[in-house]
Amino acid sequence: MYNKEIKIALALIILACSIFLFNSGEIGYGIVVLIIMGLVILSIFKDERIVKAFYHLRKNDMQKAASTLSKIKHPEKLIRSQEAYYYYLNGLILSQTQMNQSERFFKKALSIGLRTDTDKAVAKLNLAGLAMSRRKKREATTLITEAKKLDKHNMLDEQLKMMKQQLKRI
Repeated sequence: MYNKEIKIALALIILACSIFLFNSGEIGYGIVVLIIMGLVILSIFKDERIVKAFYHLRKNDMQKAASTLSKIKHPEKLIRSQEAYYYYLNGLILSQTQMNQSERFFKKALSIGLRTDTDKAVAKLNLAGLAMSRRKKREATTLITEAKKLDKHNMLDEQLKMMKQQLKRI
């Protein structure tokens, strides 16, 4: 919600309050204040709007997810991995309606760097679907094979099989 500098300053002020409470003998309150400081530090590394957008996507509410992501005005000021997930989520939301923009978002998310291999596989699978819709068979096959290599837990097996069957029809 606030930028990183304000969160860091707030965490330092809370740390000073915690140290004061420990020195004055209020150990219980000092521990509670330390837990609050931990939450503030966690919010530096996990943007709450991206977490909220993931929640709305899990509930299949694309409009609320889109409105939550639209509140992020400067994604380039996010931490690098959070910026990648910002573009990844935008790509997932737009893949239902605007394919050209979703392709741009997926490519940008992959170039910045998604953390998990499963997320990379989903992005490449969506890019393969877009390539198939444009009748680019070679590009689609390379993206499908890359997605299959990245899917170590076989979570996307069914989608990969369906994409390969559709690829044979082209």
